[in-house]
Amino acid sequence: MSNLTRRRFISTSASAVAATGLSPALAAEEELEHMPWSFPAGKAEHIIMFWLGGGACHIDTWDPKKLGDAKARTPGSYYPAIDTVLPDTQVCEHLPKCAGILDRFNILRTVQHGVIDEHAAATNMMHTGRMTTGTITYPSIGSGVAYHRGAAAQDAPPYVLIGYPNVTRGPGFLGAKAGFVYLTETSEGPGGFSRARDVSDRRQQRRQQLLEKVRQQFTAQEQSTIIDQYDQTIEQALRLAGPGFMSAFQLKKEPNDLRNAYGGEFGQRCLLARRLVERGTRFVEVSHNLNFINGAGWDTHNDGQLNQHLLIEELDNALSSLVLDLEAKKLLDKTLVVVSTEFGRPAGFDGGGGRGHHSKGFSVVMAGGGLQNGKTIGTTDELGMKVVDRPISVPDLHASMYYALGVNPRKLLYAGDRPVPTTDMGTPVKELFV
Repeated sequence: MSNLTRRRFISTSASAVAATGLSPALAAEEELEHMPWSFPAGKAEHIIMFWLGGGACHIDTWDPKKLGDAKARTPGSYYPAIDTVLPDTQVCEHLPKCAGILDRFNILRTVQHGVIDEHAAATNMMHTGRMTTGTITYPSIGSGVAYHRGAAAQDAPPYVLIGYPNVTRGPGFLGAKAGFVYLTETSEGPGGFSRARDVSDRRQQRRQQLLEKVRQQFTAQEQSTIIDQYDQTIEQALRLAGPGFMSAFQLKKEPNDLRNAYGGEFGQRCLLARRLVERGTRFVEVSHNLNFINGAGWDTHNDGQLNQHLLIEELDNALSSLVLDLEAKKLLDKTLVVVSTEFGRPAGFDGGGGRGHHSKGFSVVMAGGGLQNGKTIGTTDELGMKVVDRPISVPDLHASMYYALGVNPRKLLYAGDRPVPTTDMGTPVKELFV
């Protein structure tokens, strides 16, 4: 909280106490949870977030600038720009399919934060909206959504991560109930949910009865929040092991033409995300940092720049297929699709012909979600290095995602007795909603 904001908060809280007789704690809660926005919240029901691990270059994708030259070390975009269906908005030449349907999208070109040199810290910032501290582990945006909205169906997990798990993507102080179910490939469901072949329904039932007896005996002697959360996790896991949720992973039941349209493993992850949403999952993160495609993922230092177009083309194919598929199934207005990354990359080239890190203005893309789509929000300078107008902080980005779901982004959460706003006093980006 900035000093100005803190002074306003204290002043307002003190006035509220004097005027109403509320305790300082209650006055503080009212101030923190106040929503001073006149525009209506969204009515989306799900979020699918693409994660471009490594730091996708904004001027080589969604915010193209004049052409540079890696060999001559001339700053600028690596690829020519192409027109889109939106007047005065261009994108990289390797995004032609998204360019043709960009009226379903919004491009936020001026997202910014102060973490530059460390991938893990920047990834944490983009997932939690806060810097790391030694006193509290903050929840990720996926866990926050899971906590506030829960699953949309009983037999679905609220939060699925298709990628490698870590603390940054986890529930932090919200506990296991707001955690994720994860898998690293689409050929089968999450590990541990499928029974061994020799375990019949009857045998599984006996196991669950025995487990319930042991749990009852133990909880009669020991009571704690951690044990309760663990029990809830077990119960959810047993539900998810049933055919309702596990059927989501039967991608071969989809028409071959559709599966082929989505493309390879990353495309199949996106198709799976749609199937998870259909079954009631509230938040799905789909990782796209498959290093074997260009040798470096989106972290395009040195030679990684040479084959960056392979990643961009794969993203274009899968993202456009997902948006059109959701639209065909009447799910696009209900599903906010977000394309995020830890930071952008500078216009200049390093000694190996690649790019470094840049967090002072980069692009995040949103599609669907019932938003006022077809907008390009914010402007960077002629090389994409500085924000010219409409800066968007990470708390503002997260506030927009929560607000699209109808969630108050300043609703208080509690780390023990400590009140923590859902976002770090983020304000939704108004242009997305009106």
